[in-house]
Amino acid sequence: MATRPGPLTEWPWHWMGSFKYLVLAPAALHTAHSVVTKGWGDMNLVYAAMLPALLLRLFHNQIWISLSRHQTARRKHIIVDRSLEFDQVDRERSWDDQAILATLFFYVAYAAIPSVRLMPMWETKGAIAIALLHVGPVEFIYYWFHRALHHHFLYSRYHSHHHASIVTEPITAVIHPFVETLAYFLLFSIPMLIPIYMGYGSVLGVVLYLACNDFINNMGHCNFEMLPKWIFQRFPPLKYLMYTPSYHSLHHTKFRTNYSLAMPIYDYIFNTMDKSTDELYERTLIGTEETPDVVHLTHMTTLQSTYHLRVGIASVASRPSDNHVWYMWMIWPMAWLSMVLAWVYGSSAFVVESLKLKKIMMQTWLIPRYNFQYSLIRERESINRLIEQAISDADQRGVKVLSLGLFNQERQLNGSGELFTQKYPKLRVRLVDGSGLATAVVLKSIPLDTKRVFLCGGGSKVAHATATALCERGVQVIMNQKKEYDMLKLRVAESSTAYLKFSSDEIPQIWIGDIIDDQQQMGAPRGATFIPTSQFPFKKIRKDCTYLSSPAMRIPEAMQNVHTCENWLPRRVMSAWRIAGMVHALEGWGIHECGDDMMDIEQVLSAAIKHGFIPL
Repeated sequence: MATRPGPLTEWPWHWMGSFKYLVLAPAALHTAHSVVTKGWGDMNLVYAAMLPALLLRLFHNQIWISLSRHQTARRKHIIVDRSLEFDQVDRERSWDDQAILATLFFYVAYAAIPSVRLMPMWETKGAIAIALLHVGPVEFIYYWFHRALHHHFLYSRYHSHHHASIVTEPITAVIHPFVETLAYFLLFSIPMLIPIYMGYGSVLGVVLYLACNDFINNMGHCNFEMLPKWIFQRFPPLKYLMYTPSYHSLHHTKFRTNYSLAMPIYDYIFNTMDKSTDELYERTLIGTEETPDVVHLTHMTTLQSTYHLRVGIASVASRPSDNHVWYMWMIWPMAWLSMVLAWVYGSSAFVVESLKLKKIMMQTWLIPRYNFQYSLIRERESINRLIEQAISDADQRGVKVLSLGLFNQERQLNGSGELFTQKYPKLRVRLVDGSGLATAVVLKSIPLDTKRVFLCGGGSKVAHATATALCERGVQVIMNQKKEYDMLKLRVAESSTAYLKFSSDEIPQIWIGDIIDDQQQMGAPRGATFIPTSQFPFKKIRKDCTYLSSPAMRIPEAMQNVHTCENWLPRRVMSAWRIAGMVHALEGWGIHECGDDMMDIEQVLSAAIKHGFIPL
């Protein structure tokens, strides 16, 4: 909201939440009725183009969002180096409101203006008229209207809502109060309506004009520089006719400069051009290749996790992945297509996130593979090659610590990373599987007065370490799987083996393990507590039991640029395996934590708490 919201600030369908697209239901039902009764052959061309045009605009904007977030994660050509937080993502999740409003306007125009229904697919004269009308009156009027919006009366009531986003993203371009957006629509309707009244309107002319406006707006609000210098060197007048992302970023950081829409000529004429515009453009265009101190190597999980990436759908990524949105099922074909493309063309890990804590720079690199692929034996060699390549790239770039997330550290895959330390004994980057901190967090979540726990399916490094530590503390660990029991008994100190028990009859209230399936959960006593020892949460099927989070900690408030959730974890909560890599770098530890090696659990937990991480 603006600092002092004025009349008509809120959008009419704000109360509908994610169901706001229902305002288009009458038009969609009318279209469906026409198709059923008359067939596609009698469908009016203009009417048939409205819904595809809306979907095209949404898809176009999403491409810009993904491109911008990927580039700002790489940080090479970043313009404004400030933190992007959840409050901005929440404020900008309504970016599609303007597309819905535009579609409603088109339906009204179709019904109210007879000449609209007669428009052909293309008319060259109309396209030329649209271009001239935009370059002429629209750009000029926009400049002065924009300056008026910066008057304290209008700014405090309306335009300050847009300027709350100092670190801009493509969708920032369309985040305005309702009445301000209405004013923009009236202005931008001039190049579309006048050619229609002149008899030169066309469907493609209107669609392309909207696409060009979207392109200009999205490009200008990207927080990275992308326009090459040679364009302005070969065509010097373009300096006055085409703006750049760095040009508009100065408007969001200094507020009283660079008011023009896409043609800076009016800022030159009326002396509002920021003097640092050219210098900022050249500096960010050259860019600097930053080397992170820590890399967290993860992978995609389910098909829907494609949306949940930072480069995916911003509003979805800002919430836990188990917080489903009703429209997710409608876009599953895009997720399936991205999976196929990642499988076929995904030849290396890529950057999806960049964070900062104190003086430590951190990046998240993504292996383009999904959970089910890690379970395929024939895929193990190729996945290990991807992990090995990522480790090699990190080592060459001077990364200090690389933490292995999710299945990238599976024993069956690469021995919790030991495969790579043995293959490269002179590896400078430290490999961390995070098992020490994860074990400490699991132990911390078990009540102090606990006398007995039930270990179910505990074959992982963390499960074994947790059970061993419990036995050493005098807590009885009960198992009902003979093979796992025999393996764990060899690891427990002789003085503590009395606390490790094999039994099929005794079932305590506290359950720990990597996987506890539905049948096993149903066998638990009423009021049981389930504590995961793996990075994946348990499926919740019992309402009379308590389910704890997978080992995780709340991150310090000082950590910057956190605006997405890590898989199923709440906001500003990260898995212990990921945090372990950060702590490793913050403490400057020079050893690997992989294979059978594990950090001292008390030492690593104390270090994490010292740096502001808080156990859940």
